[in-house]
Amino acid sequence: MEKYYQSIPSNIESSSSNTKSTKIDLNDLPSDPFERKPISSYHPTQKDDIRRAYLSKGPCQPKVKEFPQRDFSGKARRFKKEWFQKYGNWLEYSVKADKAYCLYCYLFSEIGQKDAFVSKGFNNWNMVQRFDTHVGDNNSCHNKARKKAENLVKENRSIHAAFERQTEKQKKEYRLRLSTSVKLTKALLNGGLPFRGHDESETSLYRGHFLELLKVMGEINEEIGKVTLNNAPKNSQMTAPAIQKDICYCFAQEVLKMIFEELGDDVFSILVDESRDVSKKEQMAVVLRYVDKLGFVKERFIGLVHVKETTALSLKHAIDELFAHYNLSLDRVRGQGYDGASNMSGEFNGLKALILKENPSAYFVHCFAHQLQLVIVALASKHSEVFKFFEEISNLLNVVGASCKRIDLGREKQRAKLDLDTGVETGRGKNQELSLARAGDTRWGSHEKTLLRLIELYPIIIEVLEYVETSGSDGASKSQADGLQVYMETFNFIYYLHLMKNILGITNKLSEALQRKDQDILNAVGMVKSTKKELQTYRLDGFKSLLEDVISFCGKYEIETVNMEDEYVDPRPRHRRRKTNITNRHHYEVNIFNTIMDMQIQELGNRFNEVTTELLTFMNSLSPCRNFSAFNIQNLLKLAEMYPNDFDFDEKDKLKYELGNYIANVKDDTRFVDMNGVSDLAKTMVETRKHIDYPLVYRLLKLALVLPVATASVERSFSSMKHVKTDLRNRMGDGYTNDSCICYIEKEFLQKVSEEDVMQRFQKMKTRREQL
Repeated sequence: MEKYYQSIPSNIESSSSNTKSTKIDLNDLPSDPFERKPISSYHPTQKDDIRRAYLSKGPCQPKVKEFPQRDFSGKARRFKKEWFQKYGNWLEYSVKADKAYCLYCYLFSEIGQKDAFVSKGFNNWNMVQRFDTHVGDNNSCHNKARKKAENLVKENRSIHAAFERQTEKQKKEYRLRLSTSVKLTKALLNGGLPFRGHDESETSLYRGHFLELLKVMGEINEEIGKVTLNNAPKNSQMTAPAIQKDICYCFAQEVLKMIFEELGDDVFSILVDESRDVSKKEQMAVVLRYVDKLGFVKERFIGLVHVKETTALSLKHAIDELFAHYNLSLDRVRGQGYDGASNMSGEFNGLKALILKENPSAYFVHCFAHQLQLVIVALASKHSEVFKFFEEISNLLNVVGASCKRIDLGREKQRAKLDLDTGVETGRGKNQELSLARAGDTRWGSHEKTLLRLIELYPIIIEVLEYVETSGSDGASKSQADGLQVYMETFNFIYYLHLMKNILGITNKLSEALQRKDQDILNAVGMVKSTKKELQTYRLDGFKSLLEDVISFCGKYEIETVNMEDEYVDPRPRHRRRKTNITNRHHYEVNIFNTIMDMQIQELGNRFNEVTTELLTFMNSLSPCRNFSAFNIQNLLKLAEMYPNDFDFDEKDKLKYELGNYIANVKDDTRFVDMNGVSDLAKTMVETRKHIDYPLVYRLLKLALVLPVATASVERSFSSMKHVKTDLRNRMGDGYTNDSCICYIEKEFLQKVSEEDVMQRFQKMKTRREQL
């Protein structure tokens, strides 16, 4: 018998037959009970591991706001979430089938057991007594299955553990060995570092971070050194790649557990985007936005999902699977945030439309940061001179940065310039080495940095271009450098350089504000309006200061200026003889400055059309600014009407009176003076415990706060994914990548994870050779 149990393979495999098996992933087991295969269809050697996986995850109990109704003899009945509390350890609910199931009986059903909770599912909601009938007496099939499940979880009582009797010394050594691996895994996950090495053999000079650091820990701590690596049993070293991945999975699950505990049963919004990883797999990142128990807005990353297609239906199916896995429900979604791609935000067939069909309260917001980017893109594409300006900037970056020699030349020129200037301070953070910053394709705010560096390094760049022109290796690079130098030494170039720098400087303030995780949509809308107002002010009064800056710059670097009162001459060769009958001032002020500013302001108004939507108009009545001057009870009652699943008939009636008491109370409270927005209001309400006195008002506040503003958190998760899954780690599996990214992105929770909780979860995942 002992020999038989030791021969059971540790890897998990799946098959419909008992003789042939194929490898499966325990993390990909269907969560919805309606979609599960019968437990009898799995290979005998893997059934216990699959049972452990389901028991570890717990019964499928999605947190649905409202369950669907069914008609029973003229009376509408539905599943009640209170049943989860009464039968919580075994009762499961399938969202797709609208039926109830029993977890214990699914895992340990007896041959010939005929019960709706096991086979077809139970949905006769008018027969509540059937739940107690299913449980039965002590000898019922359900209670027998429950006892088997409890015995399986208690691994130290299993037959396998009985054969592998451990002394107290062995248990102590195993715990120390496992805890050391857990601590080391936590440190590597925190830095997004690789675990394994290219060559992990005994003769390798470097066996990878995990083994090398474990060796160092053993050398520092003699007690650890005595029980790890070569001093550990060959079959229980706790260093195998499978063990490392299991520990990573446990950390990720503990982090997610904290996130969902912070979320609770509250509503939330989803931020979704997709991007390719280094192995050319399309990954969909999902972030939840919600308000925590202290009134703070949080955006938490909950996972990467590998999608084979990026169609709206594929993305919707992936979200459904992810929500089912974590017992979430689309009924609780109150907002959607995507970029402008048609598969995401399409009006009829996009992901936005598919979710709105199931939940009309899941209001869509086009990412403000992407809209701001489109404003600048539209300007560059519609105005020929601006388009030419950015094209020349792109060519300049290619020429100057084409070789290390040219980059080094620029650095030497810059260093020589600093040495000659005795008034310049040097040191950390002062006059550090600069280079031309390459602008990002998807973040037009980065162009401001490029233009600022270009202004600062202008004479050095001209010298580098002169060097390329005289010492270039081929005629093409010489000709290109000559053309760029001629263009950069014109009044037109200096004019567009300063104009676009000022415009990007104004809009970049908004771009940076939109990147904040706790930014609320009302404040964002206000910032859009103020940015538009600032652009209008600059359009009226900015030309004079712009012209002074341009003329000053030209004088500093001996660039020929133009007399503003002379007649404007069209620089195009075939138009030079044609009279324009306008002055240079009229051309630069009216034809260029005013035209570009008008285009910018108009585009800003067209792109941000959410400003005029009814939803935001009603939400604005919640604003505490200027001593609650925008407060309007009728608008807030209409806002409650737009969320029918959050306010029932009685609550809508109570809301009117609660709003009146609320506004009278907070206006007289000095703690609610000088607030910047609804974010501050929510935090103060929790601090003063007024969220308990006015729960319906606070519910409206949370609905306003969860509405997404920008998808910056999703973009950051992709940046983290590229740090975790690199060219040298391009063969990471989807599950391992997901677990690593969750831990690396949500470091705040990773630091709080208890190592004891990780070890206990690790021990319960599957049959282990040794016990804690």
